Amino acid sequence: MQLITISAILTSVLLSVLAQIFLKFGMSRLVIPAEWFSWSFINVVINKYVILGLTCYGLSMVFWLYVLTRVDVSRAYPFVGLGFIGTMLFAHFFLQEPITIQKLTGTLLIVAGVVLLAR
Repeated sequence: MQLITISAILTSVLLSVLAQIFLKFGMSRLVIPAEWFSWSFINVVINKYVILGLTCYGLSMVFWLYVLTRVDVSRAYPFVGLGFIGTMLFAHFFLQEPITIQKLTGTLLIVAGVVLLAR
């Protein structure tokens, strides 16, 4: 795999991780309305962190589409598993979520699977 393709894969994964963090950050500061179609739903739609998260997802998709033009999906997709590591670490450092033995073990098993599938 070429360096530019690997870079595009990693950029896509990173943007996807950032999207999760921004969406969680934005949604955790809102009171979910009893009626999703009430006026308070607008607070979800105009929340800057939710918008930023959705933007990151969109950019992630652009990079992923580029990757799919260059590499077999069966070769590229295992790298998406790296998002589990990034999400766990970013959630720990930015959202103060604990890293438990179960999370760490599960994440390491996913990494092992990524390594096996990427060969």
